[in-house]
Amino acid sequence: MDRRTGELAAALARELRGEVRADAYSRHLFASDASMYAREPLVVAFPRGADDVAAAIALAGRYEVPVVTRGAGTSLSGQGTGTGIVLDTSRHMDAIAEIDAEGLRARVGPGVVQEDLNRAAGRHGLAFGPDTSTANRATVGGMIGNNSSGSHSVVYGTTVDHVHELDVVLADGSRARFAPVDEAERLRRAAGDSLEAAIHRELPALVERHREAIARDYPPHWRAAGGYRLDRLADGPFDLARFVVGSEGTLVAITGATVRLVPLPKARLFGVGLFESVSDAIAGTDDALALGAAAVELMDRTILDLSRRKLEFRALADSLPGEPEALLFVTFFGDSVDAARAPLDRLEETWGRHGHGYEFIRAETPAEQEALTKVRQAGLGMLMASSRGARRPLAFVEDTAVAPERLGDYVARLTEILDRHGLTAGLYGHCSVGCLHVRPFVDLTEPGGIETMRAVAEEVVELVAEFGGVNSSEHGDGLVRSEFNGRIFGDELYAAFREVKRLFDPHGRLNPGVMVDAAPMTANLRDPALPAAPPPATTLSFAEHGGMRGAADRCQRIGACRKTATGVMCPSYMATREEEHSTRGRANALVHALSQPDPQAALGDERLHEILYLCLECKACKSECPLSVDMASLKSEFLAHYHEAHGVPLRSRAFGAIRTLNRLGAATAPLSNLAGRVGPLRGALGIARQRPLPRFRRDTLMRWDRRRPAPGGARGDVVFLADSFTSFTEPAIGRAAIELLDLAGYRVRLESAGCCGRASISKGLLERARAQADAMVARLAPEGERGVPIVGCEPSCLLTLREEHLALLPGDERAQAVARSTRLVEELLVEAIDDGALKLDPASAVSGRRIVLHGHCHQKALAGTAATVALLERIPGVEVVELDAGCCGMAGSFGFEAEHYELSMRIGELRLFPALRAEGAETLVAATGASCRQQIAHGVEREARHPVAIVRAAV
Repeated sequence: MDRRTGELAAALARELRGEVRADAYSRHLFASDASMYAREPLVVAFPRGADDVAAAIALAGRYEVPVVTRGAGTSLSGQGTGTGIVLDTSRHMDAIAEIDAEGLRARVGPGVVQEDLNRAAGRHGLAFGPDTSTANRATVGGMIGNNSSGSHSVVYGTTVDHVHELDVVLADGSRARFAPVDEAERLRRAAGDSLEAAIHRELPALVERHREAIARDYPPHWRAAGGYRLDRLADGPFDLARFVVGSEGTLVAITGATVRLVPLPKARLFGVGLFESVSDAIAGTDDALALGAAAVELMDRTILDLSRRKLEFRALADSLPGEPEALLFVTFFGDSVDAARAPLDRLEETWGRHGHGYEFIRAETPAEQEALTKVRQAGLGMLMASSRGARRPLAFVEDTAVAPERLGDYVARLTEILDRHGLTAGLYGHCSVGCLHVRPFVDLTEPGGIETMRAVAEEVVELVAEFGGVNSSEHGDGLVRSEFNGRIFGDELYAAFREVKRLFDPHGRLNPGVMVDAAPMTANLRDPALPAAPPPATTLSFAEHGGMRGAADRCQRIGACRKTATGVMCPSYMATREEEHSTRGRANALVHALSQPDPQAALGDERLHEILYLCLECKACKSECPLSVDMASLKSEFLAHYHEAHGVPLRSRAFGAIRTLNRLGAATAPLSNLAGRVGPLRGALGIARQRPLPRFRRDTLMRWDRRRPAPGGARGDVVFLADSFTSFTEPAIGRAAIELLDLAGYRVRLESAGCCGRASISKGLLERARAQADAMVARLAPEGERGVPIVGCEPSCLLTLREEHLALLPGDERAQAVARSTRLVEELLVEAIDDGALKLDPASAVSGRRIVLHGHCHQKALAGTAATVALLERIPGVEVVELDAGCCGMAGSFGFEAEHYELSMRIGELRLFPALRAEGAETLVAATGASCRQQIAHGVEREARHPVAIVRAAV
């Protein structure tokens, strides 16, 4: 850090209540957004309120550096990056101050996440109209900055249609409130020599000078999001709040907003058309719009095929009849289900009569609609997941819009351009408003890649103008489109934009180089600037992604890991709201380290360790990240290198040898159960004093197995993995599973000779883990090669055979055979129940009960919970509810460690603990993971039972 940067950081730290960071990793984490650009800031600050924002902008003026305010960093055009001060308003400025249900308004901070606002408004039957596909992490401030819209914009318009009042900080650090004003009030505000007065005084005159160009040169499409919207001032009241919407942080910094809310539709129904070509799908749009569709969304074959690679979408994609080249999702609103169903019926009939599509699927229940919506909203992520190395689907012509009736011809011409340049692309987006997000695959690091991208961008600008469309319809100009604004809007209007910028920001402090006076679109590109670096040797194999850096650089910064209310990823981010504790932040930090001249040394960095330390290795990112960034494996590999530099801590050695510890504990029980509760021993290992320890059992699973009668085995052989927890601390679970398999007719062999290596992997003891994996694979390979099912009750251990063993033993055919044979025990039991081999008792103590299931994170990520839910549902008369309650927070040894205890409990309190407290005493709690059951017992003082134990009680 140079002296000037240090002085700026120190000055910010003195004047701001929020945190200020200027270390190399923080600057790198905030250098990029979800675009293809990177601009590294000098300092990152996390303001706690408007006073902090004002102080930061005033300091920026004093130090003559730019300022960029940002929310979730999900911008696709680069406007969320900057070279001076970056202000992250998403961390602290996220209060929903008021929901005025009668007035249909909400008062919010700029960092409020759209989904959180909708959840609060939804209690009153209201919502914020613009509904972006990134609603679970996009902030209202960012939506205002870009004038975002969403799939239902044909009904709700864009963000500008929902902004009533804005609190802002001006470029000189002064504060103002923008709202509609009459002429008398404007004149009153225009008096004086302040910057706010100058804006109120001079902006009307500017509009008058350019009124003819304003009427003549704005593109006619109503969803224009580019340029400064002088047309709003020319044709309506003097409303600076709406005028600065879409200005991308170049005119003001937003510190608060009063936004309009809309009533939620009483009913909504979906229809999905399956088409043999994209052009056929687009041709069906007019019929849908004529019937009053609230949304018409397209997804092409490219994205549909990618959905089959994702565990959560595979079943839905595979259920579609035929091989559609495109899907068209059509939504109808109504005051009742019948009112929404009527146009859906007419659409099906009309499409059939006009020959649009070969199949029509209805989605009328909330579950059906949610499943389809998730696939549609994940389009961008799934497209990004198809990246290979630096060949990525890039956002540089993806935000154009033309009149819907001309969309078919436009796409045909656009396809010709792409074909001529040898590019392929995925298509998705909003047919209802003529906006398709077209993402050509380009490798900017290859010779000619940048030139090809630019040539295509220039041709598309001309094509859009020819069709009377807009170059930017909802994602903003940013660094990718601002260069072309002079060509799009004409010389006079562009000159007026420059006047606007000088009026609001005389010294060019606020996000300079965006909207006007932009650098070429080819400047500040992230991938070409990434330096070559020698790859470190790794124990885990990352060959599929070209090495460890390639595996981390799969992250395309779209920010899906910043969601907080659904799924599992990322537990520590959900609790801390810190960018560096998101999967994106950690992956970005690893890319920074692995791009250093000596990556091996960089992996020993203490700041990098601090960033990765709170990763729970839950593996949710493996499935929930659209690009499947496997941070758990990356952290394990990092720890192995970190240990090389700093040595292996005693606690890591102890937890890594958990099977040995548990075996010794069981052999010396009950004395061992007393020893583990001695304070000095806990202190030596850094175990939280508040955390109850598992109780060792002398009647281990192995002792019981030696006494049980030899099974008959009419159904065939099965291997049961005696994991370190089921064997020594919860043997009753293993007994229940084996007894059920016996009753089903299986001949069960207990595999109890060693550890799978799961604990060693989690602590970065990868050489030990590889030896453990090799030994276990050698024992299981003969049965794996014969296709004998290998099952177990502890998902993290069982699925290590399917996942990490392949990375520890790359290319080992024995490991691959074992992985293919590894199955959840629930799968076998469901099959046995369904074919009558295993019978359940309708009069058992568990029949007819309500059961809530909390699935283990590794299971949800790698195998899914469908088989577990199905097994519980086989119990006569039960009601099974799977909780969407995230990670329990325990994560193996993580919750035992003293420095993690508070965070572990905070994660549990986010969703899991409240959900369980809301259940009645008669509800049975099921949990597949040992650590989950421990956390539930400690956090809410309820017994959680393994599903096989509940089913055993029903036999």
